[in-house]
Amino acid sequence: MGSADIIPGISGGTIALITGIYERLIQSIKSIDLKIIPNLVRGFVSKNYLKKAKKNFLNIDFPFLLPLLAGICVAFLALAPVLKLLFDNYPSYTSAFFFGLIISSACVMFIRIRFEVTWKSTWFIFFGLIAGLLIVGLQGVQTENSHLIIFFSGIISFCAMILPGISGAFILYLLGQYEFMLGVLQEIEHLDFSKLSFAIVYVVGGLIGLLVFSRLLSYLFNKYRGPTITFIIGLMVGALRIPAEKMNLAAENLMFNILFGILGAFIVFFVSYHGNLTKHTTK
Repeated sequence: MGSADIIPGISGGTIALITGIYERLIQSIKSIDLKIIPNLVRGFVSKNYLKKAKKNFLNIDFPFLLPLLAGICVAFLALAPVLKLLFDNYPSYTSAFFFGLIISSACVMFIRIRFEVTWKSTWFIFFGLIAGLLIVGLQGVQTENSHLIIFFSGIISFCAMILPGISGAFILYLLGQYEFMLGVLQEIEHLDFSKLSFAIVYVVGGLIGLLVFSRLLSYLFNKYRGPTITFIIGLMVGALRIPAEKMNLAAENLMFNILFGILGAFIVFFVSYHGNLTKHTTK
C-alpha cells in the first residue's frame, strides 16, 4: 500500500482490495475512538473516565494496524526511490503493469460480489466510471506550502489513499503539494529534519481525515454493500485513464506492454486464488 500510495495514479486502497484486507482496514480504522483523548484528560479527575479510555484503547485493532503501518512506512522510505526510478526510466512498462493490476482487481471484485449485484446497483459502476474519469482528468492547481494548506492536503489525500481507484499521491499532485512533500520525505531520509513539522502536520491532518472517512465507508459497506462496491469498481476502471495515457503503444513497445500487463493481472489472480484457498483451508 505504501509503495502504491506514493505514486500518482495508483491507489493503496486498490492494493488493499487485491490482498483481501480492505474491509478489515476500514473496520480497524473505525475502531479508533477519538473519545479516548477527552477520557484521558478527564481521567485525572475521575478514575471512571480512565477506565473508559482504557476500554477505547483496547478496542483498537493493533494486531492489524501496527504491522500494516510499519509496512507502509518502510515502503515510503525504502521502495519509493525504486518505484520512482522505474516510472522515470520505464514509464510505459511500469504503467502497463499497473494497468493489468488494476483492471484484473476490478474483475476479481466483481466476481466476488456477482451474486449481490442487482440491476439497480449496476448503474453505480457507470457512476463510478464517470467519477473516476473526471477526477483523474483534473488539472493541478498551484497553492502555497503553508502548514495550514499541508494540513488540509493531508486530510484529503489520506481519504483518497483508502479509496480504491483514486490515488492519494495524485490528489496531492492536484493540490500542488506533491513535489514539495516528496522533497520533505527525501530530506528526512537524509536525516535533515528542518521541514519535519510539515510531515507531522500532514500526517495529523491525514489521520483526522481517515478517522472520519472510514466511518462513512463502514456505514456504506454495511448498509449498501452492493452499490458501494460496484461504484468502487467503476471508480477503479475510470482511474485506468492515468496508466493508459502513460503507456507507449508504439509497435516496438507493444509486446512488452502486453507482457507486463499480463504479469500484473497474473499477480492479482494468483493472490486472489491463494486468498480464497487459505480461507477454505482455515474453515
